Amino acid sequence: MWTEEKLNELLATPSDALVEDMKKIKGDIMVLGAGGKMGPTLCVLAKNAAKKAGVEKRIIAVSRGSDKIATELMLENGIEVIAMDLLDKEKLYSLPEVENVIYMAGRKFGTDGNEWQTWAMNSVLPAFVADKFKKSNIVVFSSGNIYPIVPVNGGGCSEKDRPLPNGEYAMSCLARERSFEYAAHTFGTKIFTYRLNFAVDLRYGVLFDVANKIMKGEPISLSTPCFNFIWQGSANEIAIRGLLHAEAPAKIMNVTGPETISIKKAALELGKYLGKEPIFEGEEGDDAYLNDASLAMETFGYPSVSAKTLIRWQAEYILDGGRTLDKPTHFEERKGKY
Repeated sequence: MWTEEKLNELLATPSDALVEDMKKIKGDIMVLGAGGKMGPTLCVLAKNAAKKAGVEKRIIAVSRGSDKIATELMLENGIEVIAMDLLDKEKLYSLPEVENVIYMAGRKFGTDGNEWQTWAMNSVLPAFVADKFKKSNIVVFSSGNIYPIVPVNGGGCSEKDRPLPNGEYAMSCLARERSFEYAAHTFGTKIFTYRLNFAVDLRYGVLFDVANKIMKGEPISLSTPCFNFIWQGSANEIAIRGLLHAEAPAKIMNVTGPETISIKKAALELGKYLGKEPIFEGEEGDDAYLNDASLAMETFGYPSVSAKTLIRWQAEYILDGGRTLDKPTHFEERKGKY
């Protein structure tokens, strides 16, 4: 029986590799934008890893605090929570100096028609943060969407491929990266740029979106024929361990699972577990947003949960009535409008 407590426990249980790396991370860790989809369990995971490693380390979460459930989870697990709007420059500069920063703040949905807000969050704020924490090691969350759509048989974009952002959200994500790169070149700030393609934690994600459409009897578009995703527990571990790999100039790494997953095949497997036949629409395309994460696999190892297991878990979680975040990924979007 899936419960949210069980899910959080799985997401916040550190691997031996993370525990060993936590012993090497010097100083405290501050997570900026910690109240989003990944931040709360990342903070608890870091705290648990520090405890298991036997090291004293403050884990400080900074966010607006609008998600009360997320805030309670962090407080219950010994996370120091600071509620503030990061765009308030005076408050931002009043934050304590820390050796390590994980930067998760960003805006995606609602961009179309309010582009100025997205650019403020994704490009203006990073410049202030990079200046404020110029002496810190910084892991910077970015997006695999900054790469172009590529043929499905090409292995996905690697870190050597040049960005070609489509739409203002993706362009603003690249601007975020460039702000931190400026700090790396100008101040010697050590940066780890983390280009993520779809984390899955069962309360949200591509698998949830597909399963939800099956349950509602809604058609699933095949225009984007396949995708990458990674268990959120592994994605969060890479973010924390990435602090040890920050460099100047910035180190760039794609983060996702090793498989390229067919939307149609995943839907059919989910439908089998859910007891409902998926409905499809459109013809299967021959290209998609796909990333090659072989460098991350070589550096950090493979995800602890396979794609096949996640598909089964996702169906079980829905059938057990698990709470959802109501934050669709819009994985099928191909024109960069969010």
